[in-house]
Amino acid sequence: MAQPPQIHSVKMPDKAVADATRSRRFPSLNLPLIVVVALLAGYGLVVVYSAVQGDPAYSFSRQAALVAVGAVLMIALWRFDYRRLSEFTTLFLIVNVVLILLPHIPGLGTDAGMGSQSWIKLGPLPQVQPGEFAKITVILLDASVMARYGGRLDDVREYCKALGIMLIPFLCIMTQPDLGTGLVYLFIGAVALVVGGARPKFLLVTLAAGIVAVVCAFALDEVIKNSTGEYKLLKDYQRARLLVFLDPELDPTGNGYNLQQAQIAIGSGGLFGQGYLQGSQHALGILPEAPTDFIFCVLAEELGFFGVAVLLALYVALVLVSFRIAGSAGDLFGLLIVMCVVGMWLFQILENIGMTCGLMPITGIPLPFMSYGSTGTIMNFIMLGLVGSVWAHNTAIGKKDGYATTR
Repeated sequence: MAQPPQIHSVKMPDKAVADATRSRRFPSLNLPLIVVVALLAGYGLVVVYSAVQGDPAYSFSRQAALVAVGAVLMIALWRFDYRRLSEFTTLFLIVNVVLILLPHIPGLGTDAGMGSQSWIKLGPLPQVQPGEFAKITVILLDASVMARYGGRLDDVREYCKALGIMLIPFLCIMTQPDLGTGLVYLFIGAVALVVGGARPKFLLVTLAAGIVAVVCAFALDEVIKNSTGEYKLLKDYQRARLLVFLDPELDPTGNGYNLQQAQIAIGSGGLFGQGYLQGSQHALGILPEAPTDFIFCVLAEELGFFGVAVLLALYVALVLVSFRIAGSAGDLFGLLIVMCVVGMWLFQILENIGMTCGLMPITGIPLPFMSYGSTGTIMNFIMLGLVGSVWAHNTAIGKKDGYATTR
């Protein structure tokens, strides 16, 4: 019987290759990725500039400065050898738990509204959402866990162990509660399990168990409501968002208001939009959270279908370039990092755009490289740095050894 391909979880280069890589000023520069990122970041700043006009709560110069800081961090991580992180599974788990639970510390955490304790405030500094930064360590955690199995996970005990570790960040984030970010964690974990070689049977059983768990949670919450008079497992606003998603006309002046205004803004854009800086919905303050959660509506209203098509084309280019980088990975750890990053971006893109069109429930998930915000902006550039690091530290090695070889 033919032996399965030998897959290295982490393939380190020899000394000559490592020295050659370090000697370059810009190791293995990936021009397509740089061009796509520059266009996305620039496009995001153009739309944010319009979205923040007349709103003193937001600052365009601050957002531009954050993009510059993010670019510096991206370059620094691009030069960093990501393989040094492969053995820090326990550390990543600890960091995840600490980051996510920080908002629960009295005097440090702040209420983000509607009872969600997701932000921290440090003196005069801007508010920070640790759960966003934890997406980075969630990716590194899941990638390091699955890399240990060499691309094949067919032992049920080991699968349960890996799944249990990946679920810890989700359980922690639900204490805030932040369902939107928690769903991102779950999707990252699902990508890691699929790419990492978990048996399809295990994945199907997990999916079925997840569906049963959701149904049981709703049923249990109804029982709690009947006995205590209030829901405990899901906040009222989370339940309202789900009900409005199922029936947009259920509460048009309350919880359904945001969705209706978002759809009006998108529909009014037409083919070429109302014109840059001419959007009526957000200019009049009718569109809620225009620079953050509903930034896509600002773009669609002002630049129309054409502007939306440009954004989607840039996202497609980003994903395709990232897939190429994943294919060049010389080790499973690098492949998992890139695929988890791409999975996170895709989930956030589909959820954010979908919720504005009524195709997905409304959540606080930002649109990558477009939404206003310090935490999300910095986090996305750090992700790019990790993707660039995988490219930079594998192109010099080539595909003659390691994960890319199946002999």
